[in-house]
Amino acid sequence: MEEIFQVFALIVMLMVAICFSYQLVYVFIALVRKPKKFYANKKHRYAVLISARNERAVIGNLIASIQSQTYDKDLIDIVVIADNCTDDTGEIAEKAGAIVYRRYNTKNIGKGYALDYGLKQIEKEVGIDYYDGYFVIDADNILEEDYVENMNNVFDNGYRVVTSYRNSKNIGSNWITFGYGLWFLREAKYINNVRMMLGISCVVSGTGFLVSSEILKKNHGWKHHLLTEDIEFSVDNIIQGEKIGYCADAIFYDEQPETFQASWHQRMRWSRGFYQVFYRYGKNLVKQGIKRLDFSCYDMFITLVPGLGVALVMGLFTVLSLGIGMFDFETVVLKCGESLIKSGIMSYVTMFILGAITLVTEWKQVHCKKSKAIMYLFLFPFFMFTYLPISIVALFYTPEWKPILHTVVVTRKDIHNVHE
Repeated sequence: MEEIFQVFALIVMLMVAICFSYQLVYVFIALVRKPKKFYANKKHRYAVLISARNERAVIGNLIASIQSQTYDKDLIDIVVIADNCTDDTGEIAEKAGAIVYRRYNTKNIGKGYALDYGLKQIEKEVGIDYYDGYFVIDADNILEEDYVENMNNVFDNGYRVVTSYRNSKNIGSNWITFGYGLWFLREAKYINNVRMMLGISCVVSGTGFLVSSEILKKNHGWKHHLLTEDIEFSVDNIIQGEKIGYCADAIFYDEQPETFQASWHQRMRWSRGFYQVFYRYGKNLVKQGIKRLDFSCYDMFITLVPGLGVALVMGLFTVLSLGIGMFDFETVVLKCGESLIKSGIMSYVTMFILGAITLVTEWKQVHCKKSKAIMYLFLFPFFMFTYLPISIVALFYTPEWKPILHTVVVTRKDIHNVHE
């Protein structure tokens, strides 16, 4: 029986290794190749869509960072959807020069509904195609001054959806914000960056992306309303054969949750949202991947399944072991514990190496004290480990969409002036 368990564990490890091995190739490619430079022949007209719910503390600095872009100011309109606000977010945005649409709907709650409302108002007033493209930016973000210009370079080369380099404005606050920040830097440099170089579709991650008015017009606005509307949007476009682009030179800064409770709730929503997307689109993703022999579909499929896969494999082994009498309950617990310890050590080493590589190559983009960054690097694998219980709980629990309070009030200059 001992041998059967070891064979089962080995098969599982090999399956996981085979499925994810291509991402190690991604790391190598990112280290040896430089991303292609894009240049635009035309300056396009854009609207910047900002869904904001009680964001009075941060909305002003975001708008200021948009207004100070190197891009032609006459070609950028800032549109704020003040979504169920009980503060003066809308008034602050209007005084700062934004177009503001106020939405009050406590039934359909979430960013996707707010975006759709804003697009419907634009359609009524000037038409969706008045703008060539729409940026989707969160209220707590800050943009580098050449952000729009760099995104326009990629957009003008035929990409109808473009995502960008996601950095963090509070990466050094604690081990939680550092965990988020380092993961997003890795996602930008070693995932989307390589996808772009290889001609594979990239994936939108929450905020900081640009979408053509053609797609929004085809979809009659914003139609994605699952808990992770960004992943749903990405998967739907990949299934439709759209190739999402990435701009390595377009950098924006995102605020990360600073407490474990807020982080737990946010990532619980993300995990449940991934399951929702998998249940709704997984079959079609596989179908289109086989039909078109499209690696983008496989890559997206693998992106969706890690938490679900771990939970199902552990559950399957436990049920089978008890069901066929391979082990008694106490032995099953012991064997699973031994496997978890061994896989935990291997996972820690793997995550630490990936984090270290990212920290070294993106050193200049880590805006915090470097001594803190090195210390938090050792805690980065533990941050990633917390996804395991979150992924398991999310199988049985659907969290409500709740806004996260944003309190990190900084400008672009403040971010760059962090003591090194």
